[in-house]
Amino acid sequence: MAKYDPSKIEKKWQQKWQQTGLFKINKDDTAKEKFYVLDMFPYPSGTGLHMGHVESYTASDIFYRFKRMQGFNVLHPQGFDSFGLPAENYAIKTGVHPAETTRVNMATYIKQMDALGFAYDFDEKAVTSDPSYYKWTQWIFGKFFENGLVYKKTQKANWCPSCQTVIANEQVADGNCDRCGTEIVQKEVPGWFFKITDFSDELIEDLDKVDWPEHTKKNQRNWIGKSEGATVKFEIKISNLSGISNSKFQISNQVSSSNDKISKQTIEVFTTRVDTIFGATYVVVAPEHEILKQVQDDKLKIDNLEEVEAYVEEAKNKTELDRMEAKEKTGVELKGIMAINPFNDEEIPVFVADYVLGGYGTGAVMAVPAHDKRDWEFAKNKKLKIRGVINAVSIYDFIAKRETDNIGGNEIINADVLLRDVNTETEEDAIRRTNKEIIEGKICFTGDGILVDSGEFSGLKSEEAREKMTAWLEEKRTGKKVINYRLRDWSISRQRYWGCPIPIVYSPEGEAKFVGEENLPWTLPEDVDFVPTGVAPLAKSEELKKRVKEIFGKGWTAEYDTMDTFVDSSWYFLRYPDPKNEEKFCSDERLKRWLPVDLYIGGAEHTYMHLLFARFFTKAMKRIGLLDFDEPFLKLRHQGMVLDKHGKKMSKSKGNVINPDDMVGKFGADSVRTYMMFASPLEDEVVWNEENIVGVYRFMEKVWDEAEKVLKNKEASTDEGLISGLHMTIKKVGADIEGLKYNTAISEMMKFANSLKKASISKNDFEKFLKILSPFAPHLTEEIWEKLGNDGSITTSPWPTVDEKYLKKREVEMVVQVNGKVRDRLTVSVDVTEDEIKETALESEKVKIYLEGKEIKKIIFIPGKLISIVVA
Repeated sequence: MAKYDPSKIEKKWQQKWQQTGLFKINKDDTAKEKFYVLDMFPYPSGTGLHMGHVESYTASDIFYRFKRMQGFNVLHPQGFDSFGLPAENYAIKTGVHPAETTRVNMATYIKQMDALGFAYDFDEKAVTSDPSYYKWTQWIFGKFFENGLVYKKTQKANWCPSCQTVIANEQVADGNCDRCGTEIVQKEVPGWFFKITDFSDELIEDLDKVDWPEHTKKNQRNWIGKSEGATVKFEIKISNLSGISNSKFQISNQVSSSNDKISKQTIEVFTTRVDTIFGATYVVVAPEHEILKQVQDDKLKIDNLEEVEAYVEEAKNKTELDRMEAKEKTGVELKGIMAINPFNDEEIPVFVADYVLGGYGTGAVMAVPAHDKRDWEFAKNKKLKIRGVINAVSIYDFIAKRETDNIGGNEIINADVLLRDVNTETEEDAIRRTNKEIIEGKICFTGDGILVDSGEFSGLKSEEAREKMTAWLEEKRTGKKVINYRLRDWSISRQRYWGCPIPIVYSPEGEAKFVGEENLPWTLPEDVDFVPTGVAPLAKSEELKKRVKEIFGKGWTAEYDTMDTFVDSSWYFLRYPDPKNEEKFCSDERLKRWLPVDLYIGGAEHTYMHLLFARFFTKAMKRIGLLDFDEPFLKLRHQGMVLDKHGKKMSKSKGNVINPDDMVGKFGADSVRTYMMFASPLEDEVVWNEENIVGVYRFMEKVWDEAEKVLKNKEASTDEGLISGLHMTIKKVGADIEGLKYNTAISEMMKFANSLKKASISKNDFEKFLKILSPFAPHLTEEIWEKLGNDGSITTSPWPTVDEKYLKKREVEMVVQVNGKVRDRLTVSVDVTEDEIKETALESEKVKIYLEGKEIKKIIFIPGKLISIVVA
């Protein structure tokens, strides 16, 4: 055999795979069990694939090849999320139509994916900007429209002055447009909305049905933000002294002037912690709150109108995310009015502050700074009263809650001082001291506990108090139990060109009407000037106006907005099983056969957008009878970010972007693929370091050289000591691929390859090793497979079976001692590492009971015999 040359080998097999149609499947074949593995499809930008794509797509390609060898009929599709602002912005700069840019970029991506050995059938791709695809995007929109799941309204929205379009909350980063970096402003804009909020409970509850990373589930639950609580009405007290200068006007929280009067108006607040209401020291309204309209209309007088109006105006230009995440809580008091706490008739001041959102709850909150982090920060800033009314039950619970809520800083006591010196202060003393500091307003405690200084409710536990206090409110008709959500309906209208046209027309009377299935696809007009002016580009199309008039008549007009590109990607996984079907988005037979997706791999950055929206689409389509399942992705795994060799994020501005083409040209696709999976666990960050990939390249060379030995001596038998090692490797690699633990699978194969240096292996056993390596290094293994005289592709050969009889010889019993006494016996592989056996021993239930409350001083490891744990 000649020297290992990946450039020749890889081109040869890529051409052969395409010529033979190796990766085409019969989607209607029911003889084999199906498996649907899916990537998050890319946007075809001009820069081509980045290393993050390489990592993610390699991970799915390995799994595809593995499941195929296991005998599954595997669907592993790819396509392009090809609508969107980047192509349109490029068209504005260059005059090149987005369709042409997209076509060229897609060709580049396909070439790059082929060069990496990804097993895609691009004859079956889905392209969101293709009329044959977006016809069905529009059809689904029409079904939503018919069933009341989409509506139009005017509301304040995030507006990008540069892109001249609405930007969703999820697409705003640090107050700037995530597309162009321009600062976002707030603007009243009419637009279309999907009723995603109708599915809030299902979107939370059904996360229990799927195998997703827990942090992703948690983040979705938090984004939806279900809050169970109560509304409380605070009456407004108005001073007749309004108009007197602020320097002369003061009202005590406890004493009211004889000239004051109770207004018929109330401020209704929403709270999840009604048990803390006796600690409320002020009320906060959002800048959008109705009371401020009363103030501005002169129906409710305050003494600092100009100051309040200036603050409200400033808040208009902040996004909701900016307001929620602001480190400094700002606000202005409405001087001249007070709010009356219905539980104790106490008068407390009213503030307008933008950390309260008009669209959440009632747009007003009662502020209890002793028991709420944001209120604490605001009260400290404004030097307002802080009064604790909840006592902690356990000091340890307090510490745990404090850490959960991430309350810290100089003004809020740190957890590590709560117990101070454990040798001089008992837990009872610590809890007594801590509760005293809570009551005095020195500590912000956000946990549940026992009510104090709360009238007839004192002494109750928080949970019981919430029930009784809510019942009291309902009896007095000053409040009620309610549920609120942070989630807002999805704004899908975009005032740009390169997107799916919204299939709506308006009658002369202004009534919105779906264009009808017979007029789909409602094509994107081509006679459009792309330059953004604040008016939707489609409004400039004479062809569109003429089309509407010819079909619907004089006086009818088109909807000129296009859809958010996340609409396109919210259902694309339903199209892949049947991408050429002109009669349905997917046939009933193939829907039932292939959906839902068995394994989905992609970035965690899509948690709040694509993943949430795809789940909404699935649930909405099920509700109206288009699907018979309610979760799109049964199993989800994320890949980590790829960093440069210094651990820095890759970016053009830093000049540290790695081009996959260069790496494939230098080391070969097999080495690039294998290194990406070997460098770290899939979900962790990957540091791309050329010095380290050399080690993977040498591993490929070892396998190549071993193949030459096998070819020269095809009659050789496998050394007895090597057989058990081979079967242990087959077992571990299979289990690791199934668990997407690719880095440890590769490590195991490297160890086995090293063991071949001084040992003999038969052709048959060597081929078993090639099979388990083939998903990672498909080109190398195909070439060797052919040279060994095999017909057909190694990828269509069966995954090797494990002979259990060989495993027994590779296992030993290890004794686990704690302070010299035997506490357990573990059967482990003779190749088990010290770290692995230590972890296993410490997790043993028989051992744990002797470690509880003890400090481990040292652990002694004697390979194949003993683990001795010494504790004090």
